[in-house]
Amino acid sequence: MKLSRIAQALAAELRPADAEAEVSGVSSINAATPETLVFAEEAQTLEAAVRSRAGAVIVSSKTAPSASPKPLLVVRQPKLAFAQAARLLRPAEPHTGVHPTAIVDASAIVGERVSIGPYVVIEADAHIGDGTRIGAGTVIGAGASIGRNCRIDPRVVVYPGAALGDDLVVQAGAVLGSDGFGYVCDAVTGGYLQFPQQGRLTLEDGVEIGANTTIDRGALEETRIERGVKIDNLVHLGHNVRVGRDVVIAAQTGVSGSSTIGASAVVGGQVGIGDHAEIGEQVILGSGSGVLTHKKVKGPGVVFWGRPARPLKQYLKELAAMARVARKSDREPK
Repeated sequence: MKLSRIAQALAAELRPADAEAEVSGVSSINAATPETLVFAEEAQTLEAAVRSRAGAVIVSSKTAPSASPKPLLVVRQPKLAFAQAARLLRPAEPHTGVHPTAIVDASAIVGERVSIGPYVVIEADAHIGDGTRIGAGTVIGAGASIGRNCRIDPRVVVYPGAALGDDLVVQAGAVLGSDGFGYVCDAVTGGYLQFPQQGRLTLEDGVEIGANTTIDRGALEETRIERGVKIDNLVHLGHNVRVGRDVVIAAQTGVSGSSTIGASAVVGGQVGIGDHAEIGEQVILGSGSGVLTHKKVKGPGVVFWGRPARPLKQYLKELAAMARVARKSDREPK
């Protein structure tokens, strides 16, 4: 693709404006070829990028040199533009149709240009939107719906009644819409009986789900993951959880039932959130943090750390105080 076309798509300034080079992909600076784009966010990497074999460099407007031996694409956020360019240059996946080993119920509605891989099972009254790709061994339950232009990787399970929006990515092994972990104890026998798990799971447009992540459906109402949420591998979200727009959740995090996470929050790896907790908008929970049951963590923009989670400044003061006590104890005669 010509640099002029890429510049137009990225709303970038092309220097020189008449550069006619063509590129076919993106790469690191070390692995660059004349057919690839690289990016440089800082002055330290800019020199290496310009000296590389790359066909062109995506660079910040703050650090762009006045003259360069190599074409430049000048933008506000080079890393973001690099990711956008990678998507723009990615070859389109071929439409493969329905594999002969797939089992598609006669009542299922399958849109145009849908690709269904080997041993896929699509149950009664399921709906698959136009342009969606479903990987090998995936099971789409009865009455479930998947929107347009989704990528469902191999061995995904979408339980009956789950509703997935458009432009989703669901990586291998994810389980969407399973029963929540809700039981009632019989005070006489001490045994446990499952509380009804008959709600639904809704994923809005643009959500991305990592490999082997599990999200439970609602108990009596709904679990909802709002537009643009990005969830890493090995994350578990319990029943009735609500995750706001553009939240990012890193690997091995667990969110207990009926908790809410506000829009644009960032949840680090191995975070534990108790049931009925409330995480405010734009809150950042550092890796390994723990939020207690019914706890309200207020934002916006506050960083929390520790178990139980508290504001970072307070947490660091407590760590320093404990370190002073430990040093004093070590100096005392035994």
